[in-house]
Amino acid sequence: MITARSRLMVCALAGALVLGLLAPRSLRAGAADAEAAVDGRGWGYVVRKLIEDGKPRAQIVPVFADPRMPPFTGLSFSLHPSESRALYRRLLTRGSVAAARRCRTRNASALEAAERTQGVPASVITAILHVESSCGRNAGSSPTLFALARLAMAGEPENLAANIERHAGADAERDPAIVAQVQARARYLEETFYPEVRALFDVAERMGADPLTLRGSSAGAFGYPQFLPTSYLQDGVDADGDGRVSLDDFEDAAASCARFLVQHGWRAGMSTSERRAVLWQYNRSSSYIDTVLTLARSIEGRAAPSRVGPKRAKRRGHAA
Repeated sequence: MITARSRLMVCALAGALVLGLLAPRSLRAGAADAEAAVDGRGWGYVVRKLIEDGKPRAQIVPVFADPRMPPFTGLSFSLHPSESRALYRRLLTRGSVAAARRCRTRNASALEAAERTQGVPASVITAILHVESSCGRNAGSSPTLFALARLAMAGEPENLAANIERHAGADAERDPAIVAQVQARARYLEETFYPEVRALFDVAERMGADPLTLRGSSAGAFGYPQFLPTSYLQDGVDADGDGRVSLDDFEDAAASCARFLVQHGWRAGMSTSERRAVLWQYNRSSSYIDTVLTLARSIEGRAAPSRVGPKRAKRRGHAA
């Protein structure tokens, strides 16, 4: 005999089954629409890699389908990018050195604390922060995820083919050596920046932030020391003890910058060539290293600033 209570239980179970069948269908439809939007906006290549690497589909797809994320329209890259000394000339002018010295004085407590705990001279930390972001005055306003994801798309098949054609010409006249160079450059960019895209989602989660709201340089670095996401995760220091690492806070930025150098081999009593080898890990540019070391000596008062005027200076840029 079926009681009233039994009938209610059967009806409830039936309703639950109906909802269980309908909900996944609608969710699947929504997910399919979002993934189609991702492909239509050009990001399918990097999104699929992230999902294959274990990033939750529900976390990744909506971000790349979001209208705030610009579409991927291609990345043209050079085969042998380099930085000229002229890009850094303005950083060694009298005005620039004076600004760096003011930064050293104004933030003496944070810089000296970083020197005590990490063993990196305050002048070197100041020089890096000054070169990277004018001691926080210009940390960049470009969307970090877009900058990193765009570079990570270098090896996407259509993008790679377009760069091969641009550098090596049409099929009939292509030099295999140039094709190999293009492929190697695309592989380098993807292997360098794809892990940063993946790490950015971890950074955003740690910060409690929307990945699309993070801002930095056009190359995807952020904060006063211009860290990439993996450096933030590995070397970020909560120096002010507020429970979070903020590279837009001078205490955290100075300590994190120093820790990066220590983690890459900085120690007391190093020779100049050894210091250069460590700084190479921060930015693989001889001109950059020359500038940081010269500026550090100028901050300490051991070198005269350049007389080159700012009108001859060029803005630093990133060459893909």
